[in-house]
Amino acid sequence: MALYTHHLPAWKRREVEEIKKDAGKYALIGLVDMYGIPAAQLQHIRRGLRGSAKLKMTRNTLIEHAFSEIGGEVSALANRLSGHSALIFTNENPFRLFKKLEKTKTKMAAKAGEKAPDDIVVEKGPTSFKPGPIVGELQQAGIPAAIEAGKVKIRETRTVVRKGDTISPKHADVLAKLGIKPMDVGLILQAAFYEGSLYEPSVLAIDEDFIAGQIILASQQAFNLSVNAVVPTHETAAPIIARAVREARGLAIEASIYEKDVIDGIIGKAQRESAALQNMVRGS
Repeated sequence: MALYTHHLPAWKRREVEEIKKDAGKYALIGLVDMYGIPAAQLQHIRRGLRGSAKLKMTRNTLIEHAFSEIGGEVSALANRLSGHSALIFTNENPFRLFKKLEKTKTKMAAKAGEKAPDDIVVEKGPTSFKPGPIVGELQQAGIPAAIEAGKVKIRETRTVVRKGDTISPKHADVLAKLGIKPMDVGLILQAAFYEGSLYEPSVLAIDEDFIAGQIILASQQAFNLSVNAVVPTHETAAPIIARAVREARGLAIEASIYEKDVIDGIIGKAQRESAALQNMVRGS
């Protein structure tokens, strides 16, 4: 995409130069989606990022200008721009940044026209509503409701909006009245450029506990394989030797090989066999 940047007004040129300067200063350049973030929450997020990341809001066209002038693989970030994008700069790796941004999210009520991030489920049970128009509103939204003990009760658990579906005005209104807040609102990382590579959110959204469990399991399996296959390593040499000693001692006892270290085992075996034979004779 050819961009003409030679005749930008002075203030736009300053914006472009600031983006280029920060792109050279920080190890990571990212784009975040700021859609729907209330001003108070945005200020709180800015304070939380202070000292570890810089958040810059500017026009998308100026971001495109800056990326075009920087050139190289960084310009691929321009393809991830949306109507609510902002820039984020940091020296942290993209995995750590993604995790930090996830913590900025809070639950908010759904608005009509938004996409459901997950299945939106209304659980059965009593509500705080007194009998009134709310019963009809719930039923019109596909939520079975009835009056019980002077309160409105939802009779069955229902999935009212499937993941990815558009939330209708009717559902948005009912969900808000029920206090159900299905929307995650916060800085959403759209893409990050770090050390020559472009990172998508799907790559960065890892379950650390799951990965740690997999590493522990793999370590245990490798250890067991090494011991069973008699492949000595720094970690498995001692268990392999201990296993060999046990097996050698067991073989010597079974074969009645009279050695100083196994005499007690042979005698013990003989005593057990004698006792078993006596029990058999008594039983007959």
